[in-house]
Amino acid sequence: MLFRFASFWIAAGLLLTTWLIGSARKADPRTWVRPIGAGPAPVKILQFHANVGSLMAGEKAMLCYGVENAKSVKISPSPGTTFPSLNRCMEIGPVQTTHYMLMAEGYDGRVATSAFTLAVHADPPTPQKLNSIHFVVR
Repeated sequence: MLFRFASFWIAAGLLLTTWLIGSARKADPRTWVRPIGAGPAPVKILQFHANVGSLMAGEKAMLCYGVENAKSVKISPSPGTTFPSLNRCMEIGPVQTTHYMLMAEGYDGRVATSAFTLAVHADPPTPQKLNSIHFVVR
């Protein structure tokens, strides 16, 4: 009878240890998995753009990118941490007109690039002055 309880506690301890090890080792959500035997597909840039065509100084925009079959992603100038993603956006606030470039490296070593320029205007446009006629009442 004592042996039965000892086996139970050993089994419970092994299960608890397995669960603790599994929960402590978190998988990286940015890891991409390919099926066994599948050759590396070419890297592809799905999107790379800002959510606006131009900004006024001090305004913010969203820079969005999406890549497929990429091992790594770099954006210059760096808006922050980047990693391969099908659809990711991050806030940017350039102080002057900026040319952004995305470089995505594939598992086969090939590199895909894309670029765009986000215009930043220093002063708000001035409204056109209307010619007005003033009437004087006497």
